[in-house]
Amino acid sequence: MTAAANEAPLWQPGPDRIAAAAVTRFQNWAAERYGAPADGGYPALHRWSVDELDTFWQAVADWFDVRFSTPYESVIGDRTMPGAQWFPGSTLNYAEHALRTAQDPLRADAPALLHVDESHTQFPISWSELRRRVGSLAAELRALGVTPGDRVSAYLPNIPQAVVAFLATAAVGGVWTSCAPDFGARSVLDRFQQVEPVVLFAVDGYRYGGKEHDRAETVAELRRELPTLRAVVHIPLLGTEAPEGALEWSALTSADTEPVFEQVPFDHPLWVLYSSGTTGLPKAIVQSQGGILLEHFKQLGLHCDLGPDDRFFWYTSTGWMMWNFLVSGLLTGTTLVLYDGSPGYPDISAQWRVAEQTGATLFGTSAAYVMACRKAGIHPGRDFDLSRIQCVATTGSPLPPDGFRWLHDEVADNLWIASVSGGTDVCSCFAGAVPTLPVHIGELQAPCLGTDLQSWDPAGKPLIGEVGELVVTAPLPSMPIHFWNDPDGSRYNDSYFDMYPGVWRHGDWITITEHGSVVIHGRSDSTLNRQGVRMGSADIYEAVERLPEIRESLVIGIEEPDGGYWMPLFVHLSDGASLDDDLRNSIKQTIRENLSPRHVPDEVIEVPGIPHTLTGKRIEVPVKRLLQGTALAKAVNPGSIDNLELLHFYEDLARKRA
Repeated sequence: MTAAANEAPLWQPGPDRIAAAAVTRFQNWAAERYGAPADGGYPALHRWSVDELDTFWQAVADWFDVRFSTPYESVIGDRTMPGAQWFPGSTLNYAEHALRTAQDPLRADAPALLHVDESHTQFPISWSELRRRVGSLAAELRALGVTPGDRVSAYLPNIPQAVVAFLATAAVGGVWTSCAPDFGARSVLDRFQQVEPVVLFAVDGYRYGGKEHDRAETVAELRRELPTLRAVVHIPLLGTEAPEGALEWSALTSADTEPVFEQVPFDHPLWVLYSSGTTGLPKAIVQSQGGILLEHFKQLGLHCDLGPDDRFFWYTSTGWMMWNFLVSGLLTGTTLVLYDGSPGYPDISAQWRVAEQTGATLFGTSAAYVMACRKAGIHPGRDFDLSRIQCVATTGSPLPPDGFRWLHDEVADNLWIASVSGGTDVCSCFAGAVPTLPVHIGELQAPCLGTDLQSWDPAGKPLIGEVGELVVTAPLPSMPIHFWNDPDGSRYNDSYFDMYPGVWRHGDWITITEHGSVVIHGRSDSTLNRQGVRMGSADIYEAVERLPEIRESLVIGIEEPDGGYWMPLFVHLSDGASLDDDLRNSIKQTIRENLSPRHVPDEVIEVPGIPHTLTGKRIEVPVKRLLQGTALAKAVNPGSIDNLELLHFYEDLARKRA
């Protein structure tokens, strides 16, 4: 899967592009003012950013003109993980920075948001109008008694009202938390009941796949089961009247009120994000106003190379961290594209159509969507005008080599392809996009600035060119300040610091190549370990799902009580395909020839579908637990799964094998 160091890259930025990139300009500026290396390009800058961590983050704050209303005493007060202290003594406000462009008279009337629904009609909202709505709503939140630290929740799709509500919450120092309206009541309550919100913003329903989905009963249940709510704000996406006792969105956002930005400590909570919660209650991950501000300035302004001339489209929902990441595009003065609808309606080209219609310059999507487009045989570069797209970025799972080739062949041969990897846990990327580096097939370009990313063996020895655990050996500003309801920090510590004390272990298998790129092999907690040879599940999926007969697959490795090892491969077949001996042999031959004869599955089993988390990730560990005989109620949190019925297949299989 890893390209050889001497293999020609798939894409190489030209000298003009390298010179114009923000990261190049930052490096030249930081060399003059902060002692960064003037030569050596990105690798030298990255080395400096981790060796001189304090100086690097001070330079980031300076370069992006972060406004500290109270100055900081030091950049890092305590480097210990967990619990590193960033910019102690300082105060600021995230929303103030997100809305700065509105005060530029040359940009005030330009679009801050472009909202697109399944009708593919664009609804622009200018910077000045966005600022006005935030000011009006922030004043109303204060009138409702919302004070710094209070939680404000949202049951909203990816619509402008969600952005306004979030920024107004941040402006008053409240703590934002959201779920998408396709989440059922139990899934939402598993999240919101942990943080006890005082306000709920909710739609009456949403449109998806050409259909309207009423959510009135779900919202009524949320109101009953969240006793801490002092106000519910009704957003009539389907045009219904506000239920009794609810406030009207339009009434709260109609005033012409200058926003007041509460100046809060750097480590004041900004939002609560949630883990998938497949095996228990989702972890309620709290990140700070200052930490996210600095990390997202760096990630979006330097790595994604976004600025005022860009249009930033990432297909996401409010239940995934990528929505939060998308909204932070406002920090760089970028116009956001908010698409609310199915990724495949009216057909699989939907996302490319949105990218064309909105003039997106950075288009973010999932690796799964790219591979589905490839399988469907579509030709986006031929059928749509995608000339404005500079970069296609993917996340959610590793982008297979065939995905790189397809984007290069079917979108544009001069396309910057950025496969990125990070996590909800930091609401950012550990490795991925670098506009000044080449792209090699199947690889993430490099570790991100300020991120001391390494691959370690079980003894904590760094590895190059070998598979190891993804670790981060120095703190990042956006690492959680804590988990909610984790008073002694034990759950936080156990989540990342159990294997290597004081070092963040993320739970992914990676290889750092000889030329500094990164390959992601999948989750280390579901690693396939046969005869001492470890392999990530993502490697299996990449090989197997090249076969046109396979829609999706799931591989599990199970240590048996007698010392044996059972490795079944579950396959969801394409329409019209049949799992006969020829296909079984083809699957096994594909794995044997492309990966390893040791990782040929013991059985290939057809399934009616592959279960996912609500954010679309295959669930491996809960299925492994089911196959080991764990009861369904103990193996998985039902509210975290997109289709619980699919799990009964694995439950029945375990009973038959017992």
